[in-house]
Formats: sequence, C-alpha cells, structure tokens
Amino acid sequence: MIVGELKSKIDSIWDVIWTGGITNPISAIEQITYLMFIKLLDDNQQKDEAKANSLGIPLNDKVFKDGVWSISNASQNIEIEYENLRWRTFHNFEPEKMYDTISNYVFPFIKTLGGSTFGKYMENAIFMIPTPFVLSKIVDGIDGMDMNNKDIMGDVYEYLLSKIASSGQNGQFRTPRHIINMIVELMQPTIDDNVLDPAMGSAGFLLSAINYVKEHQPDELLIPEKRGYFSNNLVTGFDTDQSMLRIGAMNLMLHGVNNPRIKYQDSLSKDNDERNAYSLIMANPPFTGSLFLDHVSDDLLTVANTKKTELLFVTLFMKMLKLGGRCASIVPDGVLFGNSNAHKAIKKELVENQKLIAIISMPKGVFEPYAGVSTAVLIFTRTDSGGTDKVWFYDMRADGFSLDKKRTKVSKNDIPDIIERFRNLNDELERERTDQSFYVSKEEIVKNDYDLSFNTYSKTKYEKIDYLPTDEMIKSIEELEKEASTAISELKTLLKESK
Repeated sequence: MIVGELKSKIDSIWDVIWTGGITNPISAIEQITYLMFIKLLDDNQQKDEAKANSLGIPLNDKVFKDGVWSISNASQNIEIEYENLRWRTFHNFEPEKMYDTISNYVFPFIKTLGGSTFGKYMENAIFMIPTPFVLSKIVDGIDGMDMNNKDIMGDVYEYLLSKIASSGQNGQFRTPRHIINMIVELMQPTIDDNVLDPAMGSAGFLLSAINYVKEHQPDELLIPEKRGYFSNNLVTGFDTDQSMLRIGAMNLMLHGVNNPRIKYQDSLSKDNDERNAYSLIMANPPFTGSLFLDHVSDDLLTVANTKKTELLFVTLFMKMLKLGGRCASIVPDGVLFGNSNAHKAIKKELVENQKLIAIISMPKGVFEPYAGVSTAVLIFTRTDSGGTDKVWFYDMRADGFSLDKKRTKVSKNDIPDIIERFRNLNDELERERTDQSFYVSKEEIVKNDYDLSFNTYSKTKYEKIDYLPTDEMIKSIEELEKEASTAISELKTLLKESK
C-alpha cells in the first residue's frame, strides 16, 4: 500500500512524466515501472555482491557481468561495458549521455534477460521518455524512493491505476499484500508444489509463494534440481492483460524466477485445456466480470450453467487441481449465501464431492478504496469423492487497517489469530457458536440448503444486565429533578442581578 513520503514521490514522478508529454496514462505507468525494474536489478546485484564479498566467494550468477555486453540486430552491432548498464553508474551521467545509454543500450539489454517467457512479454516494451531532461527528473525521483519493499512494483502499479480510475472496471482489484501473505501462510507452499494463479495480475500470490519457499526451505534451494524447478516450474500464472503480464514477469525475475511460466490466456475459455495439473491454487479471480458464454469451456458449464465469473472460477479450480490438490480463493459473499440454481450447484459440489475445509469471512473495506464488497476466503481440497465432515468458519473483523477509504494502520488485527487457529484446528472442536471461529457439521450445512455464510451458524452471546430496583430508580430520578430545579432557580437569580 502506497502511503506517506513514498506516495508524494510517486506523485511527483507522475507529474514529471505527464508534463513531459506522455499523456496516455497506461504508457506513463509502464515507463515508470520499466525504470523501477532497471534500478531494482542493480540494487539486487549490489546486495548479492556484498553478501558474496563478506563470505569470500565468487558471484557467478550475475545480471551485469564483467566485461562487455554485445548484441547484433538487423541494423547494428551494439557493444557497451556492463558497468555502464548499471543504474549506479548511468544515474550519474549528464542528462544527454544518460538518455543515450538507457534508450540505446539499457532498454535493449533488459529485453534479453531471463528465459524465453520473460523475453516474450518484454519484446513489445517501448522506451517512450521524450527528452533527456524528463528522464533525468524521473531517475532523480526514483533514486529518492525506498525500494526495499518486496513488491513495490505491484504497489506502485496499483496506486497509479487508482489515480486514473482504471482498476475495477471488470471486477478486478489487486489484492492487498497482507491478505495475500495471510493466505500463503495458511496454505504453506513447498518446493514440491506446482502453484497456479489463473488470474495473476501483477503476480502477488506467486511472489508471496516464492518468498515463503525461500524463507522456509533454503536448504532445498541449494540442490541444483530443486533450484532449477524453483526458477522454471514452481509457479504458473495466466492473465488477459499484457501490461500485467509484463509487470508480473519483471516482478518474478526480480525474485529469482528467470523463466516464469506465465501466459496470456483467458482461464475460463476453451483455449485453456489444462486440467488435473496443479497441487496448489491461490487466487483472487475477477468478480462480476463480463464474458461471452459461448467462449466458456464446456466442462465448466456442466457443474453450473452460469455467466457469473466468480462461480465459473470456483469450478475451474476444481478442474485444474490434481487429486489431493488444495485451493484458497477469495470469493464475494454472494458465493456463500446465493440461492440461485448455479450458486447451490457449486456449493453442493464443494460439500458433497470435494473436501471443503474452511470459510474465512472478511469485512467490508478490505478492498477499499476500490470497492466496499464483502468477501471471504474459501479453502478446499479436490477429492472428487467427498470427504467433508465439518467446515471451519472464522469471522475476521479487523485486518490491521481502518475499513474506510483511507485504510490507515490500526492496532486491531485478526490475521495472526486466523493463522494460529487454522494451524491448530483440533483445538477448535470445542468452540462455541458465540466465538469468532467454530466448526459446523456437514449435516447442518446440508440442512441449511448448503448456506456457507458465517452469520447463518453463529449465535449472539447475551449478557444479563442487573438493573436497580424500581423504587431506587424512581428515587434517583426525583433527586436529579430536584437538582435540575435548584440549578434553574439559581440561574434565574443570576440573570435578575445582572440587569
């Protein structure tokens, strides 16, 4: 989330690039993120170099190597010292030399990085900064930003989209990072998983999964085969927005995934023929998005014949998971209590034919300032043979931020409690329905026509209030009346004396 000084600096950069003549807002956003990517590449290598030097070992896997970088194309042969491609070097150049270096050397260079997937989505990237002066102002602005945020490019992209009111037009809202991290903490991905987000956006879920594996399985990543799998096959993402795919590719590369498995694809369409393929799906798919029903994959409509994207995506998750695969998805509350035939069919499928594990209701305001929609996290395992015996419900009331459009930090935060309780579900068996979390049996859910909303099963705890006896209450009121009458008389006396 962009706040405070960082927000002011991004606003200043936006003003510079807008004043400089780039009036297409999406183009302006892309130019800013390209330059941030270039700086982060150098920042990351400087950290790796410092670590290698402190350990007294060589750094072999470098973006900016020693010597000269060269490339040939149809019109020319390009050669330049790697050192001059680095932000730490060219940001000190005079504006004209900096402009020449970035436009003619650095930008062509970043298109050659990573594997074929990265190159595929970067090949259409165009350097559009109009003048050396504008470029130098932007570079100065980025130099002044704190770039230690793990997903700063995604945060900046989200913030700049909000400035032009482009987010949310097709039911798409970038998931707040603390909600993403909560879901990843709940699902605990491993190096042996293959993780999918079929509506990846700027790759927030995939980045969080990568960071979780790095933090919890560092020794596994020292094994060459595991490291190769991590860099090429651990995470997969689909999206229909080319700009998002470029942002996602850059984000993933900055986190050590040089050849990400990302693809331009409508996940709900007939073009998506991947089935039974993934061990873990984490997603926040579009709500109320528009689509062409005749373009939707036929096997999704066999469960529920509907145009509602939130229902179709839940069906898609069941199809794309392997048997035993797990899913955690954000869904609008309507999925939980909707009573249309399609809603009931999806919920019945989850309860009767899969293993529904948990429903975590989230408060309105989690997606502010973009939408006030109420949402929940739906967690299940694909079995195709049932297995639901009871479902865990949790009512999140606070997520560490105010639930208004400002979303300022507050002390109350249920997320640590959610993670703790989910990891110790055996301790939840005896909780009362008046608590913030509890279990509900499958039988009771079926009896309630597969309603999955928290409020259907929770109970209000009533506390007995002991009131004063009636005669004491009357006496107290009479005393108050007497005091009021005395005060009025004194006030009248004061007013007469003052005349």
